[in-house]
Amino acid sequence: MKNFLIIISLLLSLNMMGQHQRGVASFYSKRLSGARTSSGERLHPDSMTCAHRTHPFGTRLRVTCPATGKSVVVRVTDRGPFVKGRIIDLSWGAARALGIINLGVASVQVEVVKPETKLGPIKRTPKPILPEIDIAVTDDGYLFHQEMDKIEKATGEHPEHKSLLHPQYKDLMPSVPKRGH
Repeated sequence: MKNFLIIISLLLSLNMMGQHQRGVASFYSKRLSGARTSSGERLHPDSMTCAHRTHPFGTRLRVTCPATGKSVVVRVTDRGPFVKGRIIDLSWGAARALGIINLGVASVQVEVVKPETKLGPIKRTPKPILPEIDIAVTDDGYLFHQEMDKIEKATGEHPEHKSLLHPQYKDLMPSVPKRGH
């Protein structure tokens, strides 16, 4: 019978994969440390756990707070929250990782992830810094790379990251005839 229940809970977890839920998150007080959760586990403030009303115990959830831009993966160990409008209660450690301790409650997005997903904060990958490029378009048919070579020969440096409209390069640019309207 126990194996049957485990299989059913796994099937339900897999069925909920990728489902999103949006709402308000709160977190447990540190004073509840050592209290038993609905699953029988003891609550530890630094654990990456949560309470959810419907997801089976052991389900891993990615919780993202748009206000802070941070995400954390937690494991369901308790039932709740039982306050209207709230969808998840986080451990103190998970709330700290999300950056919502000072907020008290925060809007979050909750998504079921694979059971093997590592618990804890999700590191954000920084956006790559791309060079700024200025492009001048003309009708007189000059080739851009030839102009770049002229600038490199004249200045001794390659202007790939500099604006060709910069005053230093103005005299090296071909003149562009103005069109009459």
